[in-house]
Amino acid sequence: MSTKPDVFRTCVWPACLVGLLITGILSLDCNLLHFHLRKVTWQNLRLLSSTSSSFPVECLQETTAFELPQEILSHTQPVKRYIKEAFYEMSIQAFNIFSQHTFKTTWEKDYLKQIQIGLYQQLQYLEQCLEEEEKEKEDSKEMEQNGINWSGAMVSQLSNLELRRYFNRIDNFLKEKKYSHCAWEIIRVEIRRCFYYFQKFAVLLRKK
Repeated sequence: MSTKPDVFRTCVWPACLVGLLITGILSLDCNLLHFHLRKVTWQNLRLLSSTSSSFPVECLQETTAFELPQEILSHTQPVKRYIKEAFYEMSIQAFNIFSQHTFKTTWEKDYLKQIQIGLYQQLQYLEQCLEEEEKEKEDSKEMEQNGINWSGAMVSQLSNLELRRYFNRIDNFLKEKKYSHCAWEIIRVEIRRCFYYFQKFAVLLRKK
């Protein structure tokens, strides 16, 4: 499963165009990134809840445990950058899932496009803030001088690897179930759970 969204291949053009326009219009203050992430994630949660009125009873027997890696928030003092990197990884993987041309659902297409827009917009904002931080670190050489930060970077890499494995399990499940209606309903519930979990990341960004 790709770790970088191929926008020209996977994204519905109207969704991408709107996302690009929004990104170009808004000048993001990275100090307010937490506000944006919470807002967009909450919008996507609402959209995922609206795509289906209730979980189909006939799909209950097909449910499975995807094992969302909750240890990514287990370290006592997570560094802002590593929280952003985890959020970025989640946004990439969720974007790829919802950009597949294999939907066999009754979901409203407008809801799906809005979810794609929100995730793509998140990626653009996160890229901007991470790039700004990288430039600052290149000037100060913090990564080379601070052993704690280096150790934290290793934790971040492991956490992102676990996130990729988590979404790979989701992708494999869809393939095994031949992208059936039940499979997508199960994934809708699972990714909604993932989004709820990632709301905690935005709160931590505000507090740190």
